[in-house]
Amino acid sequence: QVQLVQSGGGLVQAGGSLRLSCAASGRTFSRYATGWFRRAPGKEREFVAAIIWSGGTYTYYTDSVKGRFTISRDNANNTVYLQMNSLKPEDTAVYYCAAGSGGIRLTVGYDYDSWGQGTQVTVSS
Repeated sequence: QVQLVQSGGGLVQAGGSLRLSCAASGRTFSRYATGWFRRAPGKEREFVAAIIWSGGTYTYYTDSVKGRFTISRDNANNTVYLQMNSLKPEDTAVYYCAAGSGGIRLTVGYDYDSWGQGTQVTVSS
């Protein structure tokens, strides 16, 4: 496992942007798949985005954020980012970063074995 510490988030108006960061401990972080999930009030946790290196860097997004959110990672600094643009009120949620190793299912939260503490993102209309 790795330790994940999140930063960023906050309150923004619709159409605005925010960037979430997720800093990891451990020298082998580059081998981990990293994902972002969110939980809106009264809803189940949902997959947002994931990034993995497998001979190249691959990214995956849920349909509702494609074209608006970008996941990236800086292996030198053991940090993963989620750049969120054109935010909508329905993006309001607590966002969590997660890391997992091995052949995990990237969109399935239970497959990840390390989680950040969560950060609130609120988008006002």
